[in-house]
Amino acid sequence: MIRDKSKATSKTASNKAPAKPANRVIAVTRPSFRRERALIKRGVWPVAGCDEAGRGPLAGPVVAAAVVLDPDRVPKGLDDSKRLTAERREELFEEICATAAFSVAVASPARIDRDNILRASLWALARAVHALPEMPKHVFVDGRDKLATPCDCDAVIGGDGIVASIAAASIIAKVTRDRLMCALALDCPGYGFEQHKGYGVPEHLEALDRLGPSTHHRSFFAPVVAARLKHFPLPAEPDLFTVDAESEAAAASEAA
Repeated sequence: MIRDKSKATSKTASNKAPAKPANRVIAVTRPSFRRERALIKRGVWPVAGCDEAGRGPLAGPVVAAAVVLDPDRVPKGLDDSKRLTAERREELFEEICATAAFSVAVASPARIDRDNILRASLWALARAVHALPEMPKHVFVDGRDKLATPCDCDAVIGGDGIVASIAAASIIAKVTRDRLMCALALDCPGYGFEQHKGYGVPEHLEALDRLGPSTHHRSFFAPVVAARLKHFPLPAEPDLFTVDAESEAAAASEAA
């Protein structure tokens, strides 16, 4: 009896366990100066990078920074500030300050309350660009939104992990804001600003519930609203029927 070899082979193959996928290594890329150099080759200079720190916290300002790196002295190890240790951020902060042109702008909690967090952040970023020693010819900004500047602007999503100038700006903004929050902790002890920098961690939420909002809290963020209502409840609205009855009784008394 002659068997169909093709069917036997197919059956045998179908009984085999599926092959395990090969182990993959995900490479974490570092920000590069490639985009800035491409503009320099076209005669476009200065080129700035912009980023902010502090959109998410319940307290404190948004701090924005703009940085123009020296093409011949780009600090090694630039990265998204969130991927760096506090010690490494401080080291790079000092190196950027010593080798680059930079500026910082702050949007206060009052401006955040008035404009909302997105508009306040964009305002601070644009202010930082205008505060540079020399107006750049081109700006790279982290995020989706372009800035209201007289120069060309490219918004780069995830830019602090891609563009060296943005990464440098993220470090300047983060270190500056962290230092500012430590100073605010001295002005408003008990909230732990020096530890959590105003973010809504459990320790901060507990202090907010216990102490109520400070002048440095953002009034319209939900946990702050809840704490304010607990410590400063709104007066009860008057009962209109009771008010009308009291008014009629008073009028009747005067008429008598």
